[in-house]
Amino acid sequence: MKKKAGLGTALLVLYVALPFLLAQQLNLGLVRGGKQRRKALALTFDDGPDPVTTPAVLDALREAGARATFFVIAGRAEAHPDLIRRMLAGGHEVEAHAARHVHAWARTPWGALLDPLRAARRVSAVTGRPVRLHRPPHGAYTLATLLGQRAAGVTGAHWSVEGRDWHPAFTPEGVRQRVGALAHPGAVVVLHDAGPGARNTVPMLPGLLADLRGRGYALVPLGELEGAAPLTVRDLPRRLMRGLDRVYDRVGHTRPAGGRADNLFRVGPARFPLGGVRLADGTAIPRGTPAAEYHVNNPLLVDLGLRRSLRLAREDFRAVAADLQSRPDLADAQVVFCLSALSSLLATLGFETHDLSPADTRRLRAWANVLRRAYGSGPHAPAPKLSVMSRAAFLARYGARV
Repeated sequence: MKKKAGLGTALLVLYVALPFLLAQQLNLGLVRGGKQRRKALALTFDDGPDPVTTPAVLDALREAGARATFFVIAGRAEAHPDLIRRMLAGGHEVEAHAARHVHAWARTPWGALLDPLRAARRVSAVTGRPVRLHRPPHGAYTLATLLGQRAAGVTGAHWSVEGRDWHPAFTPEGVRQRVGALAHPGAVVVLHDAGPGARNTVPMLPGLLADLRGRGYALVPLGELEGAAPLTVRDLPRRLMRGLDRVYDRVGHTRPAGGRADNLFRVGPARFPLGGVRLADGTAIPRGTPAAEYHVNNPLLVDLGLRRSLRLAREDFRAVAADLQSRPDLADAQVVFCLSALSSLLATLGFETHDLSPADTRRLRAWANVLRRAYGSGPHAPAPKLSVMSRAAFLARYGARV
């Protein structure tokens, strides 16, 4: 009995747990986003086409000059070829979602294996074009799903921003605000042009498209998103670091400046960690002084490069200034500071630079080197230093009321 139980557990791990961790969570082998060098993102729509709701989505995209990717259900595509033709005529991509919209864990292995093949074949017959991408229902994977995608010659497509338009607690405005806050260059956004999600997506989409266009985003199909390629083991450190950033931010109440994930900075409340620091005007900053600590959005910094990041920083610090005046947890902050290896660049933005103790320098340099390796930069970081500015000086410099 123990041997049978052990074998059953091993098979369950192989069939469900490993695909859940590696594909569904870490997205290895899947396309989930692109590079952040260009301010572009991909809107994707699942579960259609639907003759009642899909036309409104297509109308909104056309009026905004936006193109998208539709992951369609095979039977609905066969029932509404006119909508598929309209998608293609509008410059949109049409890819496979499912032959039967059933969660992978609720299917037999044989059914999960065959579904990507059947979906790709049937959708291709309607479009007259090869299907290259497949997004399984709910983004769920088993070993059979992965093998089915391989047999069908398609690549799994995930997302980096989930609109949650399907959630019963969300309203159209809630979905619009959520996507707007999470949008960032290279993002893949998942929404729905049919099913429960359409009740939110259809009314909010024109406003969302206007918001994104107003922020300078190009809205392109997933296949045209720069750097949108399947994640490999080499991408894993960067992927894990982004997850670690999210954990750190949650614990430290750190949030993207201005509430937008495409800001170059994340900021949170802190107690000033150093002693013996005195500003150039003679003001002493005792250890424990209420402060605002900011962190750089490392993936964006790496993809943009230092020169473009420096230009963006001048604008994005304005969002930090607005946070200082609007966020209750930053109301008492007397200084704005960062401990980083970018002090020479931050000095050009008005920050004073102060050396750290040898112990702090060694510790922070080791961590900076870990980050540089994870994000594909050179392995040797400059010596980290303190970059600091008083609250009054920061607000005066970046355009907010003192």
